[in-house]
Amino acid sequence: MAVPSGSFTLCRMWEFSVGLYMISVWPDSLLLVAIYGVVESSSTALFGPIIGRWVDRLTYVKVLQLWLVTQNLSFIIAGGAVVALLVFPSLKFTNIVAFIALVILTNISGAVGVLSTLAGTILIEREWLVVISEGHPPNLLTDINSVIRRIDLTCKLVAPVISGFIISFVSLKASALMLALWTTISVWVEYWLFMSVYNGIPVLGINSSRRRILQVSPSNHVEDTISTSQERNRLVSNDGENSATAGKSFAFKIIDWISKVPYIEAWKVYLQQDVVLPGVALALLFFTVLR
Repeated sequence: MAVPSGSFTLCRMWEFSVGLYMISVWPDSLLLVAIYGVVESSSTALFGPIIGRWVDRLTYVKVLQLWLVTQNLSFIIAGGAVVALLVFPSLKFTNIVAFIALVILTNISGAVGVLSTLAGTILIEREWLVVISEGHPPNLLTDINSVIRRIDLTCKLVAPVISGFIISFVSLKASALMLALWTTISVWVEYWLFMSVYNGIPVLGINSSRRRILQVSPSNHVEDTISTSQERNRLVSNDGENSATAGKSFAFKIIDWISKVPYIEAWKVYLQQDVVLPGVALALLFFTVLR
């Protein structure tokens, strides 16, 4: 399962290089770096639960295709925007509108790329590995997870070295251009490798078919339930008995609606886990200066 290395390397190279790009675009301030960090982290925190539900809802092949296309297209657009900012450094003085548009495009594309990488991580590490290890000794899943983690850490170590060599001995522009070209070429290789794994392990196809069947049946049931409840509510409203049969005030309805938002619901599930306190303790490490 060494196939995720291309995506890991691409993501790690972008994470390392984007800060240098932003500093080069605006040398006298870290404002652009801070803005990009806020946009990326906020998008992950806000849309992460939605991405997880989306991965659960679609088949493996569909998630794989959308993941690779979205991730690579996003990094291509972000790389192109960065190249434009680096090639035309005077834009912030001559055409502030174009400068802001390119910065916004870079931030949005980078955030979308990170979200698509999250979808790929969920698909591979939380879905495929679990399915592959079913019916085998428990230590197999642990061993595979450790291999995936070593691949990720290796990419995290190698990617800055590659980017650093290009930036030091060529230029920042060449680094951004190389990132875009790498993305364009690697997507085809990654898709071929992933599909080779998918086709080579029949249990993945079987489980993906089960997901599609389970997706269709409950959805029809939910639609019927929703239509029935809507009709019931319409009849109740026509009879003028809303106050007696609604059972909830407007404030309670708002609270109930907010509690069903994926972001809030995900936090409710997390707070019920046994690892809440260790997770919070680990998160607090990100507030330290040394981190």
